Amino acid sequence: MNAKDIHAVYFIGAGGIGMSAIARYFIKRGLVVAGYDKTPSDLTRQLEREGMLIHYEENLDEIPHACKQPQSSLIIYTPAIPADHKELVFFRENGFEIQKRAQVLGTLTREHKGLCVAGTHGKTTTSTMCAHIMHQSHLDCNAFLGGISKNYGTNYILSDSDFVVIEADEFDRSFHWLRPWMSVITSTDPDHLDIYGTKEAYLESFRHYTTLIQPGGALIIHRGLEMQESLQEGVRRYDYALSEGDFHAENIRIENGGITFDFISPIESVKDVELGQPIPINIENGIAAMAMAQLNGCTADELRYGMKTYGGVDRRFDFKIKTDRLVFLSDYAHHPKEIYQSARSIRELYKNRRITAIFQPHLYTRTRDFYREFAEALSQLDEVVLTEIYPAREEPIEGVTSQLIYDNLAPGVKKELINKADVIDYVKSRDFDVLIVLGAGDLDNMVPQITKILQQK
Repeated sequence: MNAKDIHAVYFIGAGGIGMSAIARYFIKRGLVVAGYDKTPSDLTRQLEREGMLIHYEENLDEIPHACKQPQSSLIIYTPAIPADHKELVFFRENGFEIQKRAQVLGTLTREHKGLCVAGTHGKTTTSTMCAHIMHQSHLDCNAFLGGISKNYGTNYILSDSDFVVIEADEFDRSFHWLRPWMSVITSTDPDHLDIYGTKEAYLESFRHYTTLIQPGGALIIHRGLEMQESLQEGVRRYDYALSEGDFHAENIRIENGGITFDFISPIESVKDVELGQPIPINIENGIAAMAMAQLNGCTADELRYGMKTYGGVDRRFDFKIKTDRLVFLSDYAHHPKEIYQSARSIRELYKNRRITAIFQPHLYTRTRDFYREFAEALSQLDEVVLTEIYPAREEPIEGVTSQLIYDNLAPGVKKELINKADVIDYVKSRDFDVLIVLGAGDLDNMVPQITKILQQK
């Protein structure tokens, strides 16, 4: 279907962070935008305020008339939706154009210059940083992000720019729909083994992704990754890391809660880059974001200003309370390497303070595959509280519970297993020095309540 023939867009799974960004793109273009989601959330309520029609039960009668015209309606669904979903079945049986979210993003990378960020972790922060640098520069950009940017209060930027910044998701091989102009690859630590089966298949998926970068464009890849890239002729290759590579940092200064460094680049080095969100892991994320922005024409002053004014992403090392007496933050980290980096960063920032984590493991398969690695990462902290596993799209697996992580924590770590329902009472009954809530499940819904309790203590 030609883009100009589309008058209505219907989303099955409207409330997902990535789906909502595309919904906003079509709302801004003035189309009829509607959809289904399982449960109302802050995000779906906001979309309704912006003009989207959303309902919360599988019901064909609730689908607007404008979205029931096969010749002028585009249907977009998320892979998490079951194949027997009544509405999805209806659209399939009646000859509608049905696309995954990733296919729609792929179309946008053909219409614009796609600046994509892939990787097991770091991609949301890096793509949001790059989008912010580009948006406030003379170049500007569109952006579809995997988290809510604190600078813009949304996961989406719309402009007349030829550039579009996209978070390239490897889940379900979604990123194979993209045709990047340039791409960063931050990391390739195996994940989603319920989809890929083996580490080799996971790494092969990233290799194939690199074949999709357009000639004339570039790959910016983290040094030392296990994967082998396979680039078309005419694609430039750069590498980056914290202290080595084509792009890297020198003269790093971490003091008084701030981080400053010099950005070393083959194009033009930039002195005294100040991190607007001063977290050690953001030095590397910032190097990758600045590299991609610089390769597309951002100036040294624009890079410096963009980094200094970057405000972070909701649920990514997201400080809620930051006083001398108490620190409370929430972080979306849900893979062992992310937890490791998060724990290491917080330990670096708060060297001599007692750090407590409340962690809700995400997925039975991920817990089964990586429980030892989770335990090792969490063992950097002083106290670990584990809740039951958040199932997301999965059915329980016999013998796979949070106890697996609990039993493998280092001997010196104080540890507890509690039900998610008891988290609020747990917080009320304890005193904390530094507290972090970790995970990609629904424990984050309690963060506002936890913040209030801690503020009142």
